[in-house]
Amino acid sequence: MKRMHIHVGVENVEQSIQFYNALFGTQPTKIKNDYAKWMLDDPSVNFAISAESAKKGVDHLGIQVEQDSELTDLRDRLKNADMTLIEEGETVCCYARSDKSWVKDPDGIAWEAYQTMEDVQFFSSSEPTYDQNSCAPQQNSGAPSGQTTQASCVPTEKPSGCC
Repeated sequence: MKRMHIHVGVENVEQSIQFYNALFGTQPTKIKNDYAKWMLDDPSVNFAISAESAKKGVDHLGIQVEQDSELTDLRDRLKNADMTLIEEGETVCCYARSDKSWVKDPDGIAWEAYQTMEDVQFFSSSEPTYDQNSCAPQQNSGAPSGQTTQASCVPTEKPSGCC
């Protein structure tokens, strides 16, 4: 099963939790001081908010999958559509260990394709870092279109909301 993912950067997590609880009619499935996530079935969406995001508002969008084969199919579709796919691989982000890939749409909106393996007790690992304008790992601009590239990220002062 695939689930739409929306990540929103917020100024005040506590106030935002109150707002989204009312909007969704339910409590978050995960709450931290700087993060909250709702795993909704109707509509089927993984909606997350974070004060760690470098920008306020929609930080990035994504598609979360449950099976390895779904992630492989999604990555193949993106590669076959002649999109530059940045394979981040296994990483820790938003209190979860996941296998991730990234693309940007024609208007520069970051999309992640990912599978979550397990919850962890910290927001992100020290290894993957993100550019200051979106959650997506920084892309090597010299990579040919459609070619998979490994993320070559540069440390930032504050990682953005990454899932």
